Amino acid sequence: MFRRLRDDLRAVFHRDPAARTIVEVLLCYPGIHALQGYRLSHWLWKRNFRLLARFISQVVRFFSGIEIHPAAQIGEGFFIDHGMGVVIGETAEIGNNVTIYHGVTLGGTSWNKGKRHPTLEDNVIIGAGAKVLGPITVGTNARVGSNAVVVRDVPADSTVVGVPGRIIVSHTATPDHSAAFSFYGQTGEMPDPVARAVSCLLDQVRQMDRRIQELEQDLEQARPSPKIPEELP
Repeated sequence: MFRRLRDDLRAVFHRDPAARTIVEVLLCYPGIHALQGYRLSHWLWKRNFRLLARFISQVVRFFSGIEIHPAAQIGEGFFIDHGMGVVIGETAEIGNNVTIYHGVTLGGTSWNKGKRHPTLEDNVIIGAGAKVLGPITVGTNARVGSNAVVVRDVPADSTVVGVPGRIIVSHTATPDHSAAFSFYGQTGEMPDPVARAVSCLLDQVRQMDRRIQELEQDLEQARPSPKIPEELP
């Protein structure tokens, strides 16, 4: 348990430049509070103390604003920055070194009892306010931009933005994942795929206008000039 706490603290210092001391992190970081509460409730859940596990998770939710179902599977190095409004569903699976920001939902889209929440593989970053919904998989090193709504699988080493989520960047992870870390899941200029599509359509309209003008000029030149009738004698 102390090893897990040490790893959780190391993740905070590794990814949050505002963290100064261990005491500050232990007292003032709701993500740490929620994660330690989850560790306890998950331990109870696996031993069939499920009512107590749910009660502890709700107490932690009241104090931290972060709701993690005790049955969720969470790996090592998990970091919730800022917290507040985070929801992680019952069948969610989270790999190692995953980072999520405030307002993130790992939610379900079905009332079935089976797998209905997302799977996040290692080194995933989920930006603030993003919604990842359904039994989908977000691949290793993938990033989800702020306020995106993702309802389909996300390939590894890619960035998704928008509503619904669209893949805009494919990138290659570096051996040092800290160097590849991107705040709020942003990458580069974060182009807008909708604006790009509209721009392409406007370019096509301009090309069609030019072509129509050229055809009209060709038609005008090919048209025979009217004959002037001869004067009567």
